[in-house]
Parts: sequence; C-alpha cells; structure tokens
Amino acid sequence: MTERVSEARILWRLLLGQPRQGTHAERLQAFYAPQASRYDRFRARLLQGREDLLVHLAPAPGEHLVELGCGTGSSLERLGPMVNQLACFDLVDLCPALLVLARQRATGCPVARVSEADARHWQPAKPVDAVFLSYALSMMPDWPLVLANAYAMLRPGGRIGLVDFYLPGSGSPWANALWRRWFAHDGVHLSAEQLPALRAHFVEIYCAERRARLPYLPGVQAPYYLFVGRKPAG
Repeated sequence: MTERVSEARILWRLLLGQPRQGTHAERLQAFYAPQASRYDRFRARLLQGREDLLVHLAPAPGEHLVELGCGTGSSLERLGPMVNQLACFDLVDLCPALLVLARQRATGCPVARVSEADARHWQPAKPVDAVFLSYALSMMPDWPLVLANAYAMLRPGGRIGLVDFYLPGSGSPWANALWRRWFAHDGVHLSAEQLPALRAHFVEIYCAERRARLPYLPGVQAPYYLFVGRKPAG
C-alpha cells in the first residue's frame, strides 16, 4: 500500500507538470523536491539504456569522469566497484533536492565530488577524459551551450556519452508533435537536432536509436537515443 501511495504521488506531480514560473533552477527544485525520495525507483522502468551507455563509454582506471545533470547520483551504483578505480568522478547538477541523495551516495567514495552548478558553465580545473549525460540534456533549455561546454572540458581524444529522449528523423510529424507536447508538460524539451549536433562535433563511436516502454501505458513506447563519440584529436 505504501508503495502504491508513493507512486500515486509521483504520478500526480507528473500530471501537474513542471512550474512555468521562476528560474530554471527554481522550476527544477519545485518539481523534484516532492518526489526526490522515490525518484530512482519510479524512473528505473522508464529511463532505459543507462547501463548500456556506460558500457560503450567504457571508463578506464585512472580517468577523470564527469556527469552533467547527475540527479540523485544513481550512476555511482551503475558504475559499481569501477568508480573507485577512477582518478576523479565529478557529479554536477542544478537541483538541490536531488543532490541531497547524490551526496549521500557519494559518502565513502573518495574519488566522487558532487557540485551544485549549471551545466552550461561548470568547468573542471583541467581537461577530462570523458563526459556523459543521462536523460539530462533534454531537460536543459540551452542544450547547445551545454554541449559546447562539454566539448570544451574534454581533452583532445576525450569521449562524450549521452542517452536521452528525442524526436527521431524517421518519426511522423504528428507523432513527433505529440511527443514534444507530452514531454514539455514536465519540463523535458525534445529535439530533432541533438543527434545531428553530436555527429557534427564528435567522431561517432557508437549510436543506437531505440524505444522505451512507458509505465502505466501498455503498448506505448517513447523514442530515445544512445550516442558515444570522441572529441577530434587535432
């Protein structure tokens, strides 16, 4: 019963949608604070491909890894023991309510550093080996600036990885319009331009275009992509 009540509260919050007033940070906080404690359990059924992203990004021992839009820091669990072999893992997000959970997860992990900051502007002290975003870029209205910032923080030959919802080029105009309107209600800004932008700036290592089943909506599948690329060395 407690589980059903918790999920009902999250569904209600999703139905209400993200507030339209305030700064981006204020809207995120208002939307996620009431559902933060159940965030991971509810979205595990929806946000698919996150494990595959890390497999194809292939973080290696001694590397400096950055996650922009880290949310609750659940990637620490997906990385498992591998995280302690990294030189450093920076987790960056703008939502205080989600970062409370990220800091709890990072406790006892000496290589993890959690920062409350804007992904458009946050920069490490020196270039890093890999950057990834997991269902975060579509929640950032100025996503081209975020990609430009990620590009700038990577060393030559460094890798970028993304998994996110999007508008596929193969999608019909009415279907893409429906998805755009559906996701915008909760502050998710779907785009048909992200994959072309990634391919224009990075050397493609891996790319897959897939569909994820939506909880409580039998037969309905939302389009998402998985991309891993490399910053040109020259």
